[in-house]
Amino acid sequence: MIGRLYRSWFLDGWERLNREAEEERAAHPGFDARPMAVLVLAALILVFQEYYGDRPFFERLILPWENPRYYPLASFAWWSGSKVFGYLLIPIIAIKVMGGRLSDWGLRIRGVGKHLWIYAALFAAFLPILVAASYTAAFQRTYPFYKLAARSWTDYLAWELMYGLSFVALEFFFRGFLLSALKRQMGAYAIFVMIVPYCMIHFHKPVPEVCGAIFAGIILGTLAMVTRSIWCGVLIHVSVAWTMDALSLAHQWGLPGSDRFVSPY
Repeated sequence: MIGRLYRSWFLDGWERLNREAEEERAAHPGFDARPMAVLVLAALILVFQEYYGDRPFFERLILPWENPRYYPLASFAWWSGSKVFGYLLIPIIAIKVMGGRLSDWGLRIRGVGKHLWIYAALFAAFLPILVAASYTAAFQRTYPFYKLAARSWTDYLAWELMYGLSFVALEFFFRGFLLSALKRQMGAYAIFVMIVPYCMIHFHKPVPEVCGAIFAGIILGTLAMVTRSIWCGVLIHVSVAWTMDALSLAHQWGLPGSDRFVSPY
């Protein structure tokens, strides 16, 4: 079963992507400036995210106000907003400047429904691993990133909304913007170019998670290119992230606003 799935979705899928790339290059000969432009822009976006898009820069830029109750949440709003700005809005503007259609760059919705079984199968495969990991101290120390998520429903829902939006932006940048720009020249090999920066943005996390990002990038990149849409990948990423937070909260504090909650600050 696994062997047939690997052949049909990966080997056969990669072969088809390479064949389509050859046909497209033959139909549109000449220099294609899109890979060069997109890769340079992507490098600049990654610089912005590293130096200006995270919470330490927010904390240097904006000092805590008189009533700092929601200051930590505001710092995560900066983090999430930077992802949406850099990974989503700037690439969309670039695509429009290049005269492209967003549906051709991974935001296609039509036909996504027939691939939802892939999302369900992958999530079902991940769930037992997440449940087992949620019992470890390291997992509970790490998730949720926003340590006040269990303080109230306002904190929890605001954080999870921001968290989900950051994954929409991330999936579009890596599995939509980068792959769509490279697929004519590189076919399926574009996936293996994309996983290099995708792995690198995980460098501040534990080594197993960084290594796991390589294989997750290959799977989600293949899924995006074969289905011509990022939305199954978005569903997988968001579902896994929200489940990890919910499991961690269940072990530590229960429902948001519970009397069990103890502020970590």
